[in-house]
Amino acid sequence: MMDIQLIKECEAKAQTWLDSSVYDAETKSEIAAMLKNEDKSALVDAFYQNHEFGTGGLRGIMGAGTNRMNKYIVGMATQGFANYILKAFPVPSKGGVNGNGAGERPLSVVVGHDCRNNGRLFAETVANIFSANGIKVYLFESLRPTPEVSFAIRQLGAKAGVNVTASHNPKEYNGYKAYWEDGAQVIAPHDTGIIEEVNKVQIEDVKFEGNPDLIEIIGGEMDFDYMTAVKEAMIDQDVILRQKDLNIVYSAMHGTGRVIVPLCLRSWGFQNIHVVPEQMVVDGNFPTVVSPNPENAEAMTLGMKLGTKLNADLVVATDPDADRLAIVCRDNKGEWTIINGNQTCMMFCYYIIKNKIALGQLKPSDFLVKTIVTTEVITKMAQKNNIELRDCYTGFKWIAREIAISEGKQKYIGGGEESFGFLPFDKVRDKDAPASICLICEIAAWARDNGMTLYDLLMQIYLEYGFSYEHTINVVKPGKSGADEIKAMMENYRTNPITEIAGSKVILAKDFKTLKACDGEGKLSDLDMPATSNVLQYFCEDGTKVSVRPSGTEPKIKFYLEIKDTMGCANCYASCVEKAKAKVEAIKASMRIS
Repeated sequence: MMDIQLIKECEAKAQTWLDSSVYDAETKSEIAAMLKNEDKSALVDAFYQNHEFGTGGLRGIMGAGTNRMNKYIVGMATQGFANYILKAFPVPSKGGVNGNGAGERPLSVVVGHDCRNNGRLFAETVANIFSANGIKVYLFESLRPTPEVSFAIRQLGAKAGVNVTASHNPKEYNGYKAYWEDGAQVIAPHDTGIIEEVNKVQIEDVKFEGNPDLIEIIGGEMDFDYMTAVKEAMIDQDVILRQKDLNIVYSAMHGTGRVIVPLCLRSWGFQNIHVVPEQMVVDGNFPTVVSPNPENAEAMTLGMKLGTKLNADLVVATDPDADRLAIVCRDNKGEWTIINGNQTCMMFCYYIIKNKIALGQLKPSDFLVKTIVTTEVITKMAQKNNIELRDCYTGFKWIAREIAISEGKQKYIGGGEESFGFLPFDKVRDKDAPASICLICEIAAWARDNGMTLYDLLMQIYLEYGFSYEHTINVVKPGKSGADEIKAMMENYRTNPITEIAGSKVILAKDFKTLKACDGEGKLSDLDMPATSNVLQYFCEDGTKVSVRPSGTEPKIKFYLEIKDTMGCANCYASCVEKAKAKVEAIKASMRIS
């Protein structure tokens, strides 16, 4: 039974939108329909809370309401962001745009968007508001990949940026990623500072009328500069030239990679590139997939079908904003197998280490980065080869932070996370699918040059460093009741500490909210991390690792499982996987995950 008081509160909030002169007729019509409907669930979901501007920006279902993505919520977020930028970069009171003195560059931002419905509308809304506040805007002429937006911020010397995207979420979603002058998504102190400014903004404060003189359209020249920079991720062009006929199938999944990825691949030297025509069509409704998420096998079906027809060596894809990638290769039976995010990250790190050593490119100051929920196999690789590996929180802004704090002192050579994201060079400060796809094709070329497939290479990694099976469980809890339930789950785990998982003793538990670790004997120690995060992590005697993390952008709680085993030969892989799957079920029962 829905709370009567909550319904009344939501009706009152909805009525203020109807009574205001700010909102357009289409918005008011949608709200009026919700108010008239006897079923108040849609009304409550749209108005029960204000759509919060979080540390990464905004992401949510599109529609009218305070808890929805629409041009008014985007407008208030942008006005707050503009207010913060003007405070963070104070300028003289006389002369030039924004009061800058003669000859000084005005404060500027970069604005981009992907293929999603309302993407252009939201991006132009953002550009208009920044320009109305005296801030110069570099607005991409049309959809562009997330990593190119990050690159452009750095290339143009902008102070900040916005990319309108909901990444891999279903078609009903859109989002707003906020970037700082280093090209990375904002972190402390700017994240909380922006949030404070956004929370002060009322709809009447938003300057929607833009200044066209302060909006500059960018496109082709930036594409060229970005593609030139991507080539810095290349390790061995000779192997590409020897295997330039590698048979590659690519899908843009209706998004921003459709032009740039094939061009980047050709610039690297690959000549046998095919595309999935149905998925090269820009469409925010994603008609060929249930969800445009590289983590979902279903999204790769058309690519594999074309790959079979063309006898391709591998199938690669990017998500709508081209920050994540997916890889499909042939197994030892010649059948298509999807390489998961952890395996993808393992392959990148293995190849970067091995071939930089072989070519004399590896330096003592080089370092890799992974997130805390990404496979520990990479830790073994780094230890064996005396490479510095840093662990950071989930989210590429934390990998970007590691690059930034070592800039000019140490060289970043790669970093990634389990959710199909990798960055193989340092000119971009977000995950970069175009660059990563080029590098995975180089890795496939190197493997073929050595009589292997990508699958053979994966087996070689397991034989060298031990088998590891990773599995992520997403428990979706929508709406207010779901948010309350997720909060209660995390409180329960902290109130009743877990001492064993599926029969194996917990020998180390980490709480990144308190920044404390507890060993199996109850001894506490401090965690050396730059901030707190609502994550719990457990390490067991048998090598099992379990991480628990509520999503910061979606109504779900995630469980990341890592299960260890030995693998004496490549033919043992299937049996190791089966044993690991049984262990997953035991872990789910032990932790009451459903």
